[in-house]
Amino acid sequence: MNQVSAPTVSATLLHAAGQPRFDASLGDSTQAWLTLADAAPAQLAQVGGGFAVAVRRVDGAIWMAVDRFAVETLCWRIEDGELRIATRADELGAGQLESQALFDYLHFHAIPSPHTVFSGVQRLPAGHSALFKDGKIEVTPYWQPAFRPQAQPDFVALKEEFRRLVQQGVKRSLGEHKAACFLSGGTDSSTVAGMLARLGGSKPASYSIGFEAEGYDEMAYARLAAKHFGTDHHEYYVTPDDLVREIPHVAASIDQPFGNSSLLPAYCCAKLAKSDGVTRLLAGDGGDELFGGNARYAKQRVFGWYQNVPGFLRAGLLEPLLMHTPLGTLPLARKGRSYIEQAGTPMPDRLDLYNLLTRIGRAEVLTPEFMARVDQAEPLGLQRQVWSAVPEASELDRQLAFDWRFTLAESDLPKVRQACGLAGVEVGFPLLDDDLLAFSLLLPEDYKLKGSQLRWFFKEALRGFLPDEIITKSKHGFGLPFGVWCTRHAALRELAEGSVQALVGRGWVRAEFARRLFAELLPAHPGYYGEMVWILMMLEQWLQAHGADGKLVRLS
Repeated sequence: MNQVSAPTVSATLLHAAGQPRFDASLGDSTQAWLTLADAAPAQLAQVGGGFAVAVRRVDGAIWMAVDRFAVETLCWRIEDGELRIATRADELGAGQLESQALFDYLHFHAIPSPHTVFSGVQRLPAGHSALFKDGKIEVTPYWQPAFRPQAQPDFVALKEEFRRLVQQGVKRSLGEHKAACFLSGGTDSSTVAGMLARLGGSKPASYSIGFEAEGYDEMAYARLAAKHFGTDHHEYYVTPDDLVREIPHVAASIDQPFGNSSLLPAYCCAKLAKSDGVTRLLAGDGGDELFGGNARYAKQRVFGWYQNVPGFLRAGLLEPLLMHTPLGTLPLARKGRSYIEQAGTPMPDRLDLYNLLTRIGRAEVLTPEFMARVDQAEPLGLQRQVWSAVPEASELDRQLAFDWRFTLAESDLPKVRQACGLAGVEVGFPLLDDDLLAFSLLLPEDYKLKGSQLRWFFKEALRGFLPDEIITKSKHGFGLPFGVWCTRHAALRELAEGSVQALVGRGWVRAEFARRLFAELLPAHPGYYGEMVWILMMLEQWLQAHGADGKLVRLS
């Protein structure tokens, strides 16, 4: 943690983390940051790699910035007119918790920047810089994606360039470390493993996690990729007993509540690698979000088709019949009514319709006393703000940019970073390499989503490199069968139910909902309601580990 007060006559580098890449004309790392602290945002946007930096300028002002995906993080707090900075929010916060941030956590399963769980502590959002001067701070974006799809792409040339850039990203991300990577058996992690094998040198090591639960275990694909590329493959099967042992430990290690359930298996995987002497793991995160690989992209395109229906049919027949007559309540017509409702909801509001807390019902889950402390509209307001920041792009590309913030920067990258940090290893994200990102901005929309085919170009460009079985498999990753296990494993259920009941005791969660959750909802739909149990359990486990007394405060 750093604290800054009096002005100085020379610029000083206060904090620098990550592995930034600068233009050679800027000099070494320290000199580059001192120069960029006074430079225009466009110059900062040219810096590659992950980084978090703080500089005290000659005029005494404090300048801070984090990379475009927030691979590295930086938190800040103003106290008695002075700026304090730290990598972790809990190094700056103590005592009062922010009620709005807790509500945001339940909505997003993480606390999106700029807020943190601690009152008065902020976190710099991805692709943003900040300037602290005269006791005030101004936070501004320095980078937003500019999509420039090619009108007449040359597939063969793009394929060769893409493969070169992926291999370059892997080489850059690995550095001088032993070649090692996560391997789920999906397209992204398998691509990273394959490119590691192509680099030559020592045989790359791959690490996979399995689950003895039907529909969750993907180890067969990981083994297929490992055999295909000749990696030194290692496996670990996570058990319910592992969760009972590790959940309190992991909750205690993170700086604020975090509800991405893949954190636990990722930690177990990283811990296995650490035991083998691995110092850096490469992860496959980013491929879906850069190249159009999430199923929701195809789903949202279907809703866009409704706008092509002639207006007289929509307004004169379909909507009156399905939305305003009893016909819309009939079993066969309900799907049509739901389709019209969703198609008529603009983005990103439509995405919010699928939110777990929204669908279950906020008033069903949370007490009136808790709800009175928060602005229920704030999560959607933040999503609208991020969505509107990239106006000159197709709806698909805007979804990608939206996911770069909420899926990558706020959830998936922190998950892997925290898992590896707790295990004592570094992590790299080669598919988020700056040159590969710039390449993705040039791809036409149908190269990312061709009809309903997800990330068409990515897969076709790697055909012949990846096994066909992996190219055609559905996305899975290190999904955790928590809900299923929670209905079968007594100790895990006890931990989960005790945690939720503690939130009831704090006056935050409704007692009737907690009863129904374990007695009715979870047994009937363990996969769906298990996610709600998980985020509530991890919240309470974090509160207990950090000695939080439950005091809340409104946002100012």
